Amino acid sequence: MSLFYPSLHFRYLANHYIKNLLAILFGLSFAFASIDYFQHMQKLDVSSNYKILYIFYMWQEALGLLYPLAIVFAVIMTKLAFVKNNTMGALHAFGYTKKRLLFPIFVVASLTYAIFLYLHTTEFSYAKDKANMLLENQLHAYNVNDVFFKYNDTFVYIKKLDPIEKKIEGITIFKVAGYQVRYTIKAPIAVFNGEEWIAQDATVKTHIYKNGELVRYSVDQKERIATLHGYKPKIIESLYEGKALNVMDAYNTWKLLQAQNLNSDKIRATMYDKVIVPLFALALVIILFFKLPFHARMMNFGAVVALSLGATFLVWGILFGLAQIGSNGVLIPEATAIVPIVLLWIYAIYVFFTDERRIA
Repeated sequence: MSLFYPSLHFRYLANHYIKNLLAILFGLSFAFASIDYFQHMQKLDVSSNYKILYIFYMWQEALGLLYPLAIVFAVIMTKLAFVKNNTMGALHAFGYTKKRLLFPIFVVASLTYAIFLYLHTTEFSYAKDKANMLLENQLHAYNVNDVFFKYNDTFVYIKKLDPIEKKIEGITIFKVAGYQVRYTIKAPIAVFNGEEWIAQDATVKTHIYKNGELVRYSVDQKERIATLHGYKPKIIESLYEGKALNVMDAYNTWKLLQAQNLNSDKIRATMYDKVIVPLFALALVIILFFKLPFHARMMNFGAVVALSLGATFLVWGILFGLAQIGSNGVLIPEATAIVPIVLLWIYAIYVFFTDERRIA
């Protein structure tokens, strides 16, 4: 067996698992997108091309949401099909252990997780926002208006942000110490250069106080002033309009909020939801593969399917509910995302190392 030409049993198991995984994943996602379309078709006051585009965006959203379930359902389907056809018993008779039989399935499941993790670092994560723009008939409504936020020891007001052109029209920055405005910076235009915003033709007005009273101010004209370092247009848009973030933007936003000593619970919850929570599927792959019966004579097929699907939905539902709690700030996201996944993985590892002796 080599990396580029795996053994026959590896290819056999992986091939069956991949077929089941793709069938379930595309079936679930297309069903999700179709149901959503029929629910909102009356609101889609756009041409047929845009309706197809809406379905495509919702299909992308469904893929990202449902792929962990598809990973688990494919394991259940593959394992039970092999048991029903006595294939699993035959493989055991040839001396294959549970761990060797799990390996190809776990590799495919892990690669699936890795693929979607990569997709969540791209525009794939913004599919739902794009679909909502079509739903609201705002095909070209990209501008974000009247944004106000804290930056270091200053406050920033943005009149209009164009995230596509990466341009701000009307930016005001002012520093307040106590009850006094120390200075203001106003610029008609600011452009993002990839790292920071460059305010052009800026007017700097410095307030001069004496005995706590404003006595005068000085005015300077600056051709260029660099500000808002690290604040990408998508980050500003997402933070202050509640839109989605991909993994990389979520991480960068987390760092920015941390540097500003601002609450980052929602951002961390978003990041964990895409990176940490889907790992429950890999843990369930191990648990279910070992716990499902290996012989047809010891199996009530209907009961096993019902229990397997029920357990999967129960775990997924609990994690989904905890994610909402973490996102709303009721509990810290680490307690609602990382802790449950760690506990589930501890049990999965325990099953992996202790359940080999059980054949049935």
